[in-house]
Amino acid sequence: MDHLQNIKSDFPIFAENVSLIYLDSASTTQKPQVVIDAVETFYREKNSNVHRALYDLGEKATQAYEGARRKIAEFIHAPSEKNIIFTRGTTESINLVAYAWARNNIKKGDEILITEMEHHSNLVPWQMVAKATGATLRYIPMNPNGLLDLENVDDYFTEKTKLFSIIHQSNVLGTINPVEALIQKAKSVGAVTMLDAAQSVPHKQVDFQKLDCDFMAFSGHKMFGPTGVGALVGKTEILESMDPFLGGGEMINKVTMEKSTWNAIPYKFEAGTPNIAQAVGLGTAIDYMNEIGMETIEEIENELTQYALEQMGKISGLNIYGPANRGPVISFNIDEIHAQDLATFLNQDGIAIRTGHHCAQPIMKKLGVPSTARVSFHIYNAKSDIDALCKSIESTKKYF
Repeated sequence: MDHLQNIKSDFPIFAENVSLIYLDSASTTQKPQVVIDAVETFYREKNSNVHRALYDLGEKATQAYEGARRKIAEFIHAPSEKNIIFTRGTTESINLVAYAWARNNIKKGDEILITEMEHHSNLVPWQMVAKATGATLRYIPMNPNGLLDLENVDDYFTEKTKLFSIIHQSNVLGTINPVEALIQKAKSVGAVTMLDAAQSVPHKQVDFQKLDCDFMAFSGHKMFGPTGVGALVGKTEILESMDPFLGGGEMINKVTMEKSTWNAIPYKFEAGTPNIAQAVGLGTAIDYMNEIGMETIEEIENELTQYALEQMGKISGLNIYGPANRGPVISFNIDEIHAQDLATFLNQDGIAIRTGHHCAQPIMKKLGVPSTARVSFHIYNAKSDIDALCKSIESTKKYF
């Protein structure tokens, strides 16, 4: 890629905010100009509702929307585009499975298995299912070092396990879980499997068919796409067996005053007018990532992460949480400085980081802290950003 050396120039926000050092990509990524242009072009040249329109504009809109679906299917190696359901993002995707599959297939005495590492979006829906059905929610514990405790992992997978849902890469610790092996353990006892891939799909090659999970969820805004769009990926057989999540237009086949029948997948799960322009923007974001290459993206981010771990590790009183081998996320605290105070000082130097519990309060409890500071990277970052971060941290320490 010709502009790989100056990839930051693809993102107009950095031209508008020349002093910005953005270290919060685990929360949301910045958007390249091509994605912004794709959304604007859709509204300027193709804006129409999708499907069923007999006029040219409607056909153009439908082709753009369905073209984005095909790009997603190819990107994550789904069997076909019909396995891709557009949602608002990972949270909605997991809730779709919780309501449309779990509440109809899990009963009292069954077990739902997750891990202690989950984002609230992959914890709270299962708590709600367990309460509604009388099932038991169990979890694989996490060690203080940020890795799952797998010493007695076979004990957690039993004939009672009906659903296993796990985060692929931790949004707090960057831990990359051995999901392929754990999915196979779940399948060996007949459990349905769900993968939260919100933090992995934007950063590494993820192959849905190779992982062999039943469901997988991710969000567009974490991979250079617009907010408000994401996808649930599901195996054909299980999607066809499920009832719809929402009722309304598009998801029906035939409606009478007495009853309704459902459209084919994926449309029976896409009630109402979808986020068309956002889906088109996500398709363009995938084009952008493919042009760079996922192997290249992963290589760049690994180098940045290791450099950050080395440089931050030199700062006295700075405590890093999680394993050495990780994705591009680092949570940390500094002795005698509250994370929010640190973020306020860093902001004065134009450095944007995230603080708080990161929608993972059980992890905070395990670490024995109320909150952490978190930095996260993507391909528009450079080692100079990390140098500036460390310099600003050292400067901040002088005030405490």
